[in-house]
Amino acid sequence: MRELPPEGEAPEARLKRLKMRSMRRGIKEMDLILGRFADDVLPGMSPEEVALYDMMLSENDHDLYGWVSGQKPTPETYLALVTRIAAHQSEVMGN
Repeated sequence: MRELPPEGEAPEARLKRLKMRSMRRGIKEMDLILGRFADDVLPGMSPEEVALYDMMLSENDHDLYGWVSGQKPTPETYLALVTRIAAHQSEVMGN
């Protein structure tokens, strides 16, 4: 079941909630990847991009890891966002 954002949530509260959800995933790799992305990129994203990121966080961690690592095909809905996350991770790792 997907977690719905609180109705009327202030933008600052939403970013804080998403950063927390990014750092507390089911697998450590995603904690690190999404935690860094949320800290570095999330504050500069448009409201539409933030909404998509929020929706993506409801997906299974093993699927997310497969998409970001290129081991699984990414659904079209998330393709641009996952590409951005993977590029950020590559930049962070110095690749």
